[in-house]
Amino acid sequence: MGGDLVGLFLCGDVMLGRGVDQILPHPGDPALRERYVHDARSYVALAEAVNGPVPHRADFSYPWGVALDVLDAAAPDVRVTNLETAVTTSDEFAPGKAIHYRMHPENLPSLTAVRPDVCALANNHVLDHGRQGLADTLDTLAKHGVRTVGAGEDAEAAARPAIVDLPGGGRLVAYALGMASSGIPRDWAATAHRGGVHYAAGPTATAAARLLTRIRDAKRPGDIVLVSLHWGSNWGYALSRTDVDYGHALIDAGADVVHGHSSHHPRPLEIHRGKLVVHGCGDLINDYEGITGYEQYRDYLRLLYLVSVRPDDGRLQEVRIIPLRARRMRLEHAPGRDTRWLHDVLGRTSRPYGAQIDLDEDGTLVARPA
Repeated sequence: MGGDLVGLFLCGDVMLGRGVDQILPHPGDPALRERYVHDARSYVALAEAVNGPVPHRADFSYPWGVALDVLDAAAPDVRVTNLETAVTTSDEFAPGKAIHYRMHPENLPSLTAVRPDVCALANNHVLDHGRQGLADTLDTLAKHGVRTVGAGEDAEAAARPAIVDLPGGGRLVAYALGMASSGIPRDWAATAHRGGVHYAAGPTATAAARLLTRIRDAKRPGDIVLVSLHWGSNWGYALSRTDVDYGHALIDAGADVVHGHSSHHPRPLEIHRGKLVVHGCGDLINDYEGITGYEQYRDYLRLLYLVSVRPDDGRLQEVRIIPLRARRMRLEHAPGRDTRWLHDVLGRTSRPYGAQIDLDEDGTLVARPA
C-alpha cells in the first residue's frame, strides 16, 4: 500500500459453500440437512426473488465483483481471509449442527481469485462434513499454494502460525483461534492424535496464556503479529467485557492486530495502546441474500478493511474501509445512503473504544485513533 507502512487486507467470513457453490463452474451435491431447506439451490432462488437473475456456472471471480479491482488498486502487502466452509465432496454431515457448508474442491479457484496470503480456518463450519472433510480442505488448499492457519492434522499443526515475508524485511506472523462463543463444538478441537481447529472454550486467562506464550516465543524485531479470532455472537453491537479484556491481553502481549470475525454484520473497531482490534468484520461473501429477520443490521452490506500499520512498532496508522453490498450474489459498491448509515453506526459504536470513524468524499470510511 506504499510508503513506509505495512498494508493488510482483512475481511470477515468468506462462505463459498452451499448456495454460492451452486452458481460456480463445478457445483457439488446440493443436498442439505437443514430443518426447512433441503437443497442448496433454494438459496440461489431466494436471492433471485429479491434482486433478479443470478448467472449459473458463473466464472470463479463472480462472487467477488468489484472487490478484486478495489484490492488491486490498494495493493496491500498481505491479504488475510477467513474461509468458513469445508472444501470437500464428503457426504458426512457433522451431527448436532443445523447448518452445513461445503464447496466442491474444483471450485477453489473462487477463493484463490482474491489471492489470499493467509487463510484462517478456526471457525464453526470447517468441520461441517467431518474430519475427512477437514482433511480434504487442508489438502486442497495446500495443493493450490494457500497458507492456512487455525486448523490442522493435530493440535500442534492447528496452533502453528502462518508466516508471510514483508517487503521491508520483517514478517507477518498470523495465528488463528476459534472460540465456543462462535458456535464451534468442543469436540472439534484438535488434539495430539486428532485433527481439528485451534480451539478455546472462552476468552479465559488460560486460553490467553497459551497463545501469549506462542506470540512471545515467535515474534522477532520487525515482525507484525496478527491474531485472527472467530468469536462472539452473530448479531448485535454490544461487546462483552471478557472479549474486550481478551483483545487487550493479546495486544499487551505483543499482538499488533486482532482480526475478529463471526458476526454477520460489522461490529465496533477498537484501538488499544495504538493498535487495532476489529471485534467483528461482518460477513463478506455468503448466500444470505433474501433471508429475512435481521433487516435492522443491513447485513447485505459488506466491508473491505485496508489496514496500515507502522513496521517499527505495529501501531495503527489508519484503516480504510470500503463499503460494498451483496446483490445477485456478487459484491458491488454500496449506495451513498448505506455508506452514511454505516458511518453513523460504526462511528457511534466504536467511539467508546478509542476509534474515530470519518467519511471521505469518495465514500471510504476511515478509522483512526480518536
